[in-house]
Amino acid sequence: MKAIRTFKLMGGALIVMVSINTWSQTSESAATSTQSGMAAAGEGSAKATRQANRALSKKVLHALSKGGVSTSRMNVVAKGGAVSLAGSVTDATQIDKAGELAKGVPGVTSVKNSLTLKEVGQ
Repeated sequence: MKAIRTFKLMGGALIVMVSINTWSQTSESAATSTQSGMAAAGEGSAKATRQANRALSKKVLHALSKGGVSTSRMNVVAKGGAVSLAGSVTDATQIDKAGELAKGVPGVTSVKNSLTLKEVGQ
């Protein structure tokens, strides 16, 4: 009896996890997967795209550090002009400042700012 109940609970949890993962996908992720599939068709263009994304990430990191934002615990990912900022900063004002500085970099079309506040000793 306990084994059947355990299997039912595990099956229910699996269904919930699959539903959440399926539900959280957006049309943006579908569009980027289509774009990445087209980029993979030509090996030379895929390599050039990766290099361009890396160069844009470096430009954004440089602009952030030059603008006074600490980038030591920050990750910047660029994909086709869309930039994602992730990690933590020690001052709450740096979160908004980082987003504004990233938007000002040439080639950046959008910024997703997922930075969090983390105290120095944590």
